[in-house]
Amino acid sequence: MVLFGRKKKAASVPADGVWAREGMEVTFRAEIMPGKSREERTFRIENVSPSGRVILKDFLGEHREGAFEPINFLREKVLKDQNS
Repeated sequence: MVLFGRKKKAASVPADGVWAREGMEVTFRAEIMPGKSREERTFRIENVSPSGRVILKDFLGEHREGAFEPINFLREKVLKDQNS
C-alpha cells in the first residue's frame, strides 16, 4: 500500500550489494573537483573495502559511492565506437 503518494525508490545498489569493483574507473562529481575536466576527475579503483568505500590508484584516501558520478556502463561502449 502506498501512503501519501510516495513511491519506492529503485535500488541504486546491484543485487549483490557491490557498487564498484577493482580496476573500474570512477569519476568524481564536478562539485567535488570544480574546474577540472572529466579526465582529470577520473581514477581507477585499486581496492574496495567491505564497507563499500574505495581506495583509488594515485589518489589519497577512502571514498564513498556518493562522491562519484553515477556509473554509466554504456559510456565506455559509446567512446569505443566513436574511436573506431
